[in-house]
Amino acid sequence: MPNSPQAPTRRHVLALAGAGLAAGTIPAALPAPLLARDQRLMIIASGGDFTNVDPHTSSGSTPAFFMRNVYDPLLRTSGTPPEPVPGLAQSWEASEDGMVFTFRLDPAARFHSGQPVTARDVVYSFARALRLAKGNSWMLRNIVTPEGLEAVDPATVRITLATPFAAFLSVLPWFPVVEKAAVEAHLGEDDGQSWLMSNTAGSGPFELGQSRPGALYRFIRSPNAWQPGGGNLDGVIWRVSREAASERLMLQRGEVHAALDLSSEDMDALEGAPGVVRVIEPEYRTFSIKMNTRHGPLTDINMRRAISHAVNYRALLDSAGYAELMVGPLPNGILGHDPGLEVPRHDLEAARAHLARTATPAGGITLKMVYVSHLDQERRYAMVLLDSLKALGIGLEIQPLSWPDMVAACARPETFPDFFPVYQTANYGDPDNIAYAAYHSASNGNWQNAVYSNPEVDRLIEAGRAEMDPDKRRQIYGAFQRAVVADAPDIFGVLEKRKLGLRASIQNYAFTPVASNAIECWPLSLT
Repeated sequence: MPNSPQAPTRRHVLALAGAGLAAGTIPAALPAPLLARDQRLMIIASGGDFTNVDPHTSSGSTPAFFMRNVYDPLLRTSGTPPEPVPGLAQSWEASEDGMVFTFRLDPAARFHSGQPVTARDVVYSFARALRLAKGNSWMLRNIVTPEGLEAVDPATVRITLATPFAAFLSVLPWFPVVEKAAVEAHLGEDDGQSWLMSNTAGSGPFELGQSRPGALYRFIRSPNAWQPGGGNLDGVIWRVSREAASERLMLQRGEVHAALDLSSEDMDALEGAPGVVRVIEPEYRTFSIKMNTRHGPLTDINMRRAISHAVNYRALLDSAGYAELMVGPLPNGILGHDPGLEVPRHDLEAARAHLARTATPAGGITLKMVYVSHLDQERRYAMVLLDSLKALGIGLEIQPLSWPDMVAACARPETFPDFFPVYQTANYGDPDNIAYAAYHSASNGNWQNAVYSNPEVDRLIEAGRAEMDPDKRRQIYGAFQRAVVADAPDIFGVLEKRKLGLRASIQNYAFTPVASNAIECWPLSLT
């Protein structure tokens, strides 16, 4: 039974039927009377869609929401600054050398099937994630190996690291545990990937009810929800909205309880709005424009440096609204960040001097930038870049794409555009998160770092991961930042504050600065 004062129900399913909707269907829009009638159905508006729900192969903010609410990891993350807290593991301990970790599972933990979560399920899940080598597996690549995974007994897991990793506990929230028996019953020819694209095998507080890609997804409170500290939600609707302005209007009208993709203008418009709470908080979230360092004109470091100095950073910041400029590749305030780092700023004389050393000293070329079609803020940044490049005689083609098409373009240097905008939101509060995902060559082919590769940068990132002494790590990450800035693979843009809109009827919400738009709904209540 769940540790919640209210037993899990499927009352909102009945409410849908009572609203004249057939069971198993999702309407294109929710009727207003339904929202008033079902006080325990939370509705979230977002531009993100669930294109992949296999917890071991997907990544990004929208899949993160799915993972946080449908699956459980050994540890979760909470607070500011973020700290590991119990998930499936109710307690854990580490050896003195930081190489061996022992986790004791909560005996109450149950999968949606009703079966208990065991150490064998945990070992199977880590082994599968590492075997598939997709999604968030990069966080533990060469850190955890199959040989280092052990089910000591049904309730105890021991993980022996292959190499020291300072951020080990912090990454565990991004390794959900699946029910071994359920996945093995549907392995097919791809290790269960096809089955998990449309089915779940989790122990999280919510189950996926019906789904309508591109429109709505309905999550229902699991009858076997076991997690402590639950609120009163019976379910959650994820409503796909392609425009931030539409999200704001729906929030103001009370048609949704949360809006995740609001612009600075939206936040200004919501100031003083009745029944609305604005969340404007700093987080470890960078916005940079990555350049194609392996194909086309931007393979020339002088071209990259010319562009870096031509950018109107003041215009980027003005466009961002609630933000500050990046100082190098790491977010401000994170361990090792150097606030005094020398980075390119708007300097046309320096830009033209670098351009003169390229094969096209007078410009006369046209480059291409893509952006996520529903993110108008990225379009604005693209317009700033277009205006900035005119001073060098360089044109810019700007193309909106869906996120799946953006990801597909990262597969090869030849399909990767000249400029690719990336929001890099830290999933754990450690410099390794940004450094490894965004700049290590092991990430090549993925959206975090499609093409950039530098052996010296790789060496520094690996040294930073393995070093346990905080002072030595600061020195390593200082050298890392200088090396990346010298190589100019990115236009270092802005650190946008997270902007969320919530209805005041949401209770028990607590902000945490990692993956903050992947809201954990279990603790929430609606009044």
